Amino acid sequence: MAYTTINKSTDYFNTVLYSGANKSVTGVGFQPDWVWIKQRNNASSALFDAVRGATKFVESNSTNAEVTDATTLTAFGSDGFTLGADSSGYVGGSSQATVAWNWKAGNSSGSANTDGAVSSTVSVNTTAGFSIVSYAGSLSSAGSTTVGHGLGAVPQLIIAKSRTAGENWAVYHKDLTANYLLQLNTTSAQINTTSEGSFSAPTSSVFTTNYRGEWNNTGQNYIAYCFAEKKGFSKFGSYTGNGNANGAFIYTGFKPAFVMVKNASSTNHWIVLDNKREGYNPQKYALFPNQTNAETGDYLIDFTSSGFKVRTATGALSENGETLIYMAFAEAPLVGSNNVPATAR
Repeated sequence: MAYTTINKSTDYFNTVLYSGANKSVTGVGFQPDWVWIKQRNNASSALFDAVRGATKFVESNSTNAEVTDATTLTAFGSDGFTLGADSSGYVGGSSQATVAWNWKAGNSSGSANTDGAVSSTVSVNTTAGFSIVSYAGSLSSAGSTTVGHGLGAVPQLIIAKSRTAGENWAVYHKDLTANYLLQLNTTSAQINTTSEGSFSAPTSSVFTTNYRGEWNNTGQNYIAYCFAEKKGFSKFGSYTGNGNANGAFIYTGFKPAFVMVKNASSTNHWIVLDNKREGYNPQKYALFPNQTNAETGDYLIDFTSSGFKVRTATGALSENGETLIYMAFAEAPLVGSNNVPATAR
């Protein structure tokens, strides 16, 4: 099989750096559908997507309901996005150094999906294994129900948030204990949710929610970001920390451009590292999805041609004997003639 490097029109993930607001941000290389913006100095956070529409965001570090602000991200463009004057200081302010992580879904506001017991609106990129799912909560007591995600493959990671109420985030990861969740906005270890109803692992058509404010209460509207692993492009897994600076090596099959890690066993921050802010090993400038703190250079990881190597003993990345879950995306994946990304060689 012949392989070709993904060109700019078919890229699925990219990081861009910029300063300030009231401008067009370009260089993404494609029209993004999910844009996660985080300021680097005071680290305000805003997540926008094409299904909910421009100007609407939720905050990774907060329980706040969705905010609509016409001075933030005002449009998704063919090579990036447009920012207003940012009167609230979420997307760059007057001159703040800012990072934006960008993913490509279906380049649309979504279409109806009736695969689950709960109808959903889905924008999906099956090649990249990424979908954005909007749905209404339906549970008023302990139990479970299903929501269609459109991937045509089993998602290994789901990140969900109530749009209409002050609820924590819900993070499902395939390597968590059954019926346990993490919360993107907190430092908590994985949480047992069995008392609200058990939920089964996702299938190739639906994911299951239980009666948690984080991802299904009647009267609330939700947004979920669903990821199915694609060989050579994305990886969702776990590793065991060893408690020293010669930490674990995690094989992904590609050189990472973005890695997010959370210690699932104990109270620790979420950690995000990318290949643009530092640009060379060790990648050390961590940002914290659950906090508004500025980036710090105390969290060391090497990005290698086939994975990442932990270079710190900190509990957030390497607590001895504890389980850490991660999500990773490739720097320059290869795509074969069958339109499936291939492993690094």
